[in-house]
Amino acid sequence: MLTKSTSILCVSLFIIACKNEGKKEVIIKNSSETSVVNNNGKIDSNTLSSTTIEVNGKKTEKTNYVYKATDGTLVKVVFKNDPKESTVAITSNKKTFTLEKTDTKTDEIIYKKDDMTARVKGDSLYLEQGDNIIPLKRTKI
Repeated sequence: MLTKSTSILCVSLFIIACKNEGKKEVIIKNSSETSVVNNNGKIDSNTLSSTTIEVNGKKTEKTNYVYKATDGTLVKVVFKNDPKESTVAITSNKKTFTLEKTDTKTDEIIYKKDDMTARVKGDSLYLEQGDNIIPLKRTKI
């Protein structure tokens, strides 16, 4: 004979199982930490973090860096590459600007949104808005 608490537990589990039966969720097939290498093939120690997630055979990569402006301000920069889009998200002073990749040249990658442009050249990032250009340099925290 089942005790009262065992009966309540069985009924609760049955109710939870019934509620979850119709849900369809994305299952992450593989999630792993990766190393980012620089142009010389060495591990880039300036990387804050990097992740690669594979869902249904499609990989999404996110790499986080910290950049420093000439005035000492630290800026978080997240590069995202997935099958649909490549973007850079730049966060400073609790504001985030996300720009889409528009061009790749031999020595630079260009991201744009509205009147803002970000040019990535090696470990430097140049933010341009109108006549203003803000140079940022990748740094360690």
